[in-house]
Amino acid sequence: MVRETEHYVKLAVDYLFAHGVYILLSLFLAFFLIQVPASVSLDDFRGRLDSTAAVLGGCLLLCLLIIYLLVRPRPVYLMEIACYKPKKSTQVFISVSDFAGVFSPENLEFQRRILERSGLGHETYLPETVVRAPSYNHPVEAWREARAVMFEPVEALLKKTGLRPEDVDILIVNCGLFNPAPSLSAMVVNRFKLRHDVITFNLGGMGCSASPIAIALARDLLQLNRDSYAIVISIENTAMGGRYEGKDRSMLVSNCLFRVGGAAVLLTNKRSERRRSKYQLMHVVRTHTGAEDQSFTAAAQAVDADGKLGISLSKNLMEVAADALRINLTTLAPLILPASEKILYVAKWLAGRVRSNKAGATKAYVPDFTRAVEHVCIHTGGRAVVEEMGRRLRLTEWHLEPSRMTLYRFGNTSSSSVWYVLAYAEAKGRVRKGDRVWQIALGGGFKCNSAVWRALRTVEAAAEDTNLNPWADEIGKFPVQVAVTPNADTMGVRFVKFDY
Repeated sequence: MVRETEHYVKLAVDYLFAHGVYILLSLFLAFFLIQVPASVSLDDFRGRLDSTAAVLGGCLLLCLLIIYLLVRPRPVYLMEIACYKPKKSTQVFISVSDFAGVFSPENLEFQRRILERSGLGHETYLPETVVRAPSYNHPVEAWREARAVMFEPVEALLKKTGLRPEDVDILIVNCGLFNPAPSLSAMVVNRFKLRHDVITFNLGGMGCSASPIAIALARDLLQLNRDSYAIVISIENTAMGGRYEGKDRSMLVSNCLFRVGGAAVLLTNKRSERRRSKYQLMHVVRTHTGAEDQSFTAAAQAVDADGKLGISLSKNLMEVAADALRINLTTLAPLILPASEKILYVAKWLAGRVRSNKAGATKAYVPDFTRAVEHVCIHTGGRAVVEEMGRRLRLTEWHLEPSRMTLYRFGNTSSSSVWYVLAYAEAKGRVRKGDRVWQIALGGGFKCNSAVWRALRTVEAAAEDTNLNPWADEIGKFPVQVAVTPNADTMGVRFVKFDY
């Protein structure tokens, strides 16, 4: 009974805050009409409106309206999403590594345990260059992988939307590990013959949370360039340094998690395109804690004692990630939470401060983010990342299912993973008009970045194109039951607590 009462109180508070302007205007109009004497004729009332004060007031309102129309932010629409789908599944990584004779029996067993607890299925894809025996990491292979994961999604986007390459005004590509010269963005310009005045950016080394960064950059550019189209491409490259062959176990885990993937999204600020767009961008919140040394080194490319390059994950990674998440939520929460949750948070915070002075510290109140968003797309950094984020944000299994299944089917595809998660929700027919979608990603630096979208129309599952949505032709197989292993909660980034 208490919970039900609290629920209705929250709904009432939210309604008052959401419609507060209209309520105040109605009260003002009612007060104004009451003050007008009943004996005043219509001609007298018109005469008062024709007074100098009324004319000046009307001019002032007109000027304010013009200023608002000129300076208001332009809406940013997401027209379509395309995710790269590998044409085949990889061999089991451990069996190939065993055959290659690269790792010691102890390190092979370590990687086997990680794979068993990773939440990854057997259909995740690694390129031939990574599983080849002996390993053959070479720039030529990296170029081949980059072309595939960039060109195919862009081709699908242009075909679906009917745009020509010369219609593209802005191009942004982000990739963490592979940054050749000419750049990846130049590769796209050359392949699709984009205009000579196209605005291009190539973001490198931004890690798994780079996609919201690229979206924020596209948003800012679209505010400056009227009637424009922007393509944002988020990829990672496993062919260059895709397999670490050393002995440092803090680097061996990347062998078990990272897989091939990439996504391209088409954005625009054209109001005429709103009717055929899927989403409107509402907020982007970026958090960077790299000023602190332990955050800066928490997840980074490094060289081990034997001079071999790999991705190093520190023992305090979860602590660093939790701190970055807390800061990000502190900024994002006031933007998206309903008024009742904000009031409840402040009330419980004040109550906690009072109690802490009397009987020690109390547990902080975590707002219910499911009242602010319908879909949460968590970066598939690992099984523990998804589970820990779900626990901290008080998410249900329904909210976590798209991230769990994306990790199982495609693995950790770095910055593109949040688009695979959203594609899962679309393929399941879950996205309805008006729904809010929250993409949240953690990455080296250390960074925690969020993007919030609002669905402009219902996404029909049956209408999803198999060239755009990698789940469209197999969504009926999911969700699947992921095997639970002993101490599964120590998987992912918590592997660092194992005894080496």
